[in-house]
Amino acid sequence: MNKTILLVLVCITTIGLATSYGQQSAQFSQYMFNTLFYNPAYAGVEGVTTLTAFHRTQWAGYQPTLDNPGGINTQVVSLNTPILRLRSGFGLHIVNDNIGPLTNLEAQASFAYHLGVGNGKLSLGVRVGAFSQTVDYGQYRPVDPDDVLLQGNGRVSQLRPDFSAGVFYRARQYYLGVGFKHLIDSQFDFVGIDTLNNPLENHVTVTGGFDYEPTYKVRLTPSFLVQSDLNSYSFDVGVLATYDDTMWGGISFRQQEALVGMIGYSFFKEKSLKLGYSFDYVVLAQEAKAATSHEIMVTYSLPMSSASDKKIIRTPRFRQ
Repeated sequence: MNKTILLVLVCITTIGLATSYGQQSAQFSQYMFNTLFYNPAYAGVEGVTTLTAFHRTQWAGYQPTLDNPGGINTQVVSLNTPILRLRSGFGLHIVNDNIGPLTNLEAQASFAYHLGVGNGKLSLGVRVGAFSQTVDYGQYRPVDPDDVLLQGNGRVSQLRPDFSAGVFYRARQYYLGVGFKHLIDSQFDFVGIDTLNNPLENHVTVTGGFDYEPTYKVRLTPSFLVQSDLNSYSFDVGVLATYDDTMWGGISFRQQEALVGMIGYSFFKEKSLKLGYSFDYVVLAQEAKAATSHEIMVTYSLPMSSASDKKIIRTPRFRQ
């Protein structure tokens, strides 16, 4: 019970410290399956090599103008693997986030060092990578043709370095992590006017959750995600119910926007292949958005192996 209270207090405190959140990072409803994206310290924590892919269609059918379908869609692929001999982990992820005329593309590599603390694992991580922004001026429909912000032609791209860090603690029944993104002062200056530069804002991300097993085959996992630039914030809070480590379903709420429903299933005897789907329904400010969003998640965990494993040599002498 003390662990539950601690996680709730951390969530409430983080929300209280923040003061709507200008989101530069891609948005995911199934955030609990995408922890590496939010925190480099998660690299290798689970002790298995996992490949993950997400596709998200935000506000399906949204069309900013009649002659411009626009739309928001995001893809991410990632690799997360432990390095057991070094008590550490490595992660790699690539994100393509298309927001109408603006496309964010990033490639990031994470490294984390693991320490045994209490009955759990404390992980300290860093991430280095590149963040690219592309503006397609042909998709804009200016009200004022002389607007200085829209004087570019065609597609223009800029590439900037990126750096993040984080800390993550994993125990058997709960986890808690804090990630710090975009720590380098990287500026995008498409317009060429210093006062209109678009920087990568520093962000703090807090994730947490815990497992409660009311029966032998049923597991309930409440979780939360809080993101802040220390001036404004956004939060998600939800719960998943998992049956026999095979199928799951749940709901979550995204602050000032949507209710989310989630379902998923694990395939194969080892539960190594997982397929998940989430459906968002906008409940606030629906007049400015399309009502629904869709997200598909696929993860595959490679079979576990140990450095101490030895090849078995069979001999008739010891057969029974």
